[in-house]
Amino acid sequence: MDIKELEKEYIIDTYGRQPEATLLIERGEGVYVWDDGGRRYLDFVSGLAVNNLGHCHPQVVEAVRRQAGCLMHTSNLYYTRQQTLLAERLVQLSCAKKVFFCNSGTETNEAAIKLARKYGKQVKGGDAYEIITAYRSFHGRTLASLTATGQPKYHKGFEPLVPGFRYAHFNDLQSFAEQVTEKTAAILVEPVQGEGGVYPAAPEFLQGLRRLCDEHNLLLIFDEVQCGMGRTGKLFAYEHYGVEPDIFTLAKALGGGLPIGVMAAGEKAADILAPGEHASTFGGNSVVCAAAHAVLDVLTGEGFLEHVARLGEYFTGRLQELSPVKTREIRSLGLMIGLEMTEGAADCARLCQEEGLLVNCIGGKILRFLPPLIITEEHVDAAICILQNVFDRLP
Repeated sequence: MDIKELEKEYIIDTYGRQPEATLLIERGEGVYVWDDGGRRYLDFVSGLAVNNLGHCHPQVVEAVRRQAGCLMHTSNLYYTRQQTLLAERLVQLSCAKKVFFCNSGTETNEAAIKLARKYGKQVKGGDAYEIITAYRSFHGRTLASLTATGQPKYHKGFEPLVPGFRYAHFNDLQSFAEQVTEKTAAILVEPVQGEGGVYPAAPEFLQGLRRLCDEHNLLLIFDEVQCGMGRTGKLFAYEHYGVEPDIFTLAKALGGGLPIGVMAAGEKAADILAPGEHASTFGGNSVVCAAAHAVLDVLTGEGFLEHVARLGEYFTGRLQELSPVKTREIRSLGLMIGLEMTEGAADCARLCQEEGLLVNCIGGKILRFLPPLIITEEHVDAAICILQNVFDRLP
């Protein structure tokens, strides 16, 4: 029995894999992966924005090897060096005062939701526990983060959902203002909606949310799980907007391929949670924190983020050369890019794979590009050549 047959028999079917289309990836290096037949693919999915430095980046690999040979795991009952130094580094690089470590984007958003509820009761008083999120958002798969996600298709079958969430329209400040009540504790949004189709926030929208939260003494929470860690050409996406959130969440790319989540809290929120009110067994594990240090070394290196911004503009410009008959809209910030097609996006993604390019289709109509941040113009040109060939093959 081969791997695909074994997977079908022993793994719960939550990913909707199609055996004839899904690769068995055996190894990765830089911007490429290889399947079990030895064929090479240009990877513009990057593990859904996890492999921002490409596959098996040598600095990350070396950091993991070194730390794994020294200390892999203890418990958060004790102090560990890598975790504490990573916390210090993240605070120094951002608007945060303190951080909490966990293992994934869902977990870090759950932590933010819990903190917001505690803030509402402790600081605002009364029954302030509600959080306003955006339609088309995505915040995770556990019950609270699933409820926070403003897409009904993800809710179906899991009712009753967690109470305490209201929804408003992204990039519509008035819509959010209308949802604020005496029960509101926080507003939670993504600076760039990723799973929703790559929709960047308008600067005036996030600036307006900051004013709204200040006016009503609410927490402003930014979910940067996908758009953070250099993906947009800034280390943190909020830096594009001149707005500092009270909480922001990170995961995905920070670990360089290993699981990590971070809830970063500013002055207004850093001291709300008390000992015993939240925890994570594996949060801040020494090995993944060592990997995160290596990731930050690269991301904060001279000229790296400028390279990301420049390649984002170059890639977006090349996409604009594709057939306008099949292209409805291109949305981007840095190297987080969505190409909305008039039709055939799923077929396009499948045909791209056949020709050696991995891209992601969202909702049957949007191609999402999340290439490694280390790509060059030559890699972009190769991807555009494949896309043009595929466009020519589509009816």
